[in-house]
Amino acid sequence: MIESEGGKRLSAEDQKLTSPLHFSVEAEQGVARAGRLHTRHGVIETPTFMPVGTLGAVKGLGPLDLEDLGASIMLANLYHLSLRPGIDRIEQLGGLHRFVGWRRPLITDSGGYQVFSLSGLRKIDDGGVTFRSVHDGSMMRFTPESVVESQQRLGVDIAMMLDECPPWPVEHGPALAALERTNRWAEMAAEAWSRLEEPAGGLFGIVQGSFYADLRERALEALVPLGFAGYAIGGVSVGEAKGLGRDVVRQVAPELPRDKPRYLMGLGTPSDLAYAVRHGIDLFDCVLPSRNARHGALFTSRGVIRIKNSRFQTDDSPLDPECSCSTCRSVSRAFLHHLFRTGEYSGKVLATRHNVSFYLDFVGQLREALKSGCLDVKVSDLLRHYSSTTR
Repeated sequence: MIESEGGKRLSAEDQKLTSPLHFSVEAEQGVARAGRLHTRHGVIETPTFMPVGTLGAVKGLGPLDLEDLGASIMLANLYHLSLRPGIDRIEQLGGLHRFVGWRRPLITDSGGYQVFSLSGLRKIDDGGVTFRSVHDGSMMRFTPESVVESQQRLGVDIAMMLDECPPWPVEHGPALAALERTNRWAEMAAEAWSRLEEPAGGLFGIVQGSFYADLRERALEALVPLGFAGYAIGGVSVGEAKGLGRDVVRQVAPELPRDKPRYLMGLGTPSDLAYAVRHGIDLFDCVLPSRNARHGALFTSRGVIRIKNSRFQTDDSPLDPECSCSTCRSVSRAFLHHLFRTGEYSGKVLATRHNVSFYLDFVGQLREALKSGCLDVKVSDLLRHYSSTTR
């Protein structure tokens, strides 16, 4: 429950946080759904994949490249942008959209993942997180309120609340303590958001609780009444077995408000995305397509190809004959093999363009199948051909 500045408890209706976002469900199949998320910078057709541009750009791709691939929203990282070039400079240069040259919706995470990934460079307390810079050792403080303020100054369409993301394995006691802290931060973030006169976007709550069903239920009970503009499932892809993450999706996603977008943070393979769509998830982000591309692991309709393997040095066929991206239309597997073997950076660019296109197209096919009422058939068809086995 949020309190006003005077300490008065706000009613459930007053707790609904203002936002220019509007979400509508357009088609449903069981708990799976296709929808439209309206923002100040355009409409996002869901479910959709959000390419990760940590510093405001996907490595190797410019904003027009992403537009050409059909990306309707991009994710940037608040922690890294706060370090370089800094929130003040981005604001002075007209906000994040103008700074990075991206005309469509933007989402920033809150630094919560860095609580997990930079455990040796941060200190958590009930009021927030203090990070030591990976660049010069200087200290930087993130609080639920400052994270809201920074994202508002950047002008992003979707802002994430600050959360604590514990690693796995973790005992129930420490997981409970992290959840209680996250839930308190949710209240603090919601209160800070409620004081904004003209929010640039919408604030999303994050359901934590590690891989304990009772803690996830406790998170739902605490966050849903706060009336966030959308809800994310966090704390997956932190070292657990694949089945545990899917258990969380199956438990939590259908319990989130039907009229709000649902976001699965940081997961995963194409089969993971198909599973999540079938369980009601609308938004996804993952570094897998771009990161794997830079290492020569390329997603195709017939599985993952390791393009550095010698068998491809004389393969004159397209990377994926079923893909219409510019990489698959213009160059052969043999040429990509040559670029990677010689260390030519354009190989990474071409590979990244394809992998991001594959992910966008994969989720796009699921979206269209949902609208036409044949999701299960499409999932079976896609996954029958696709294999996670590399070759």
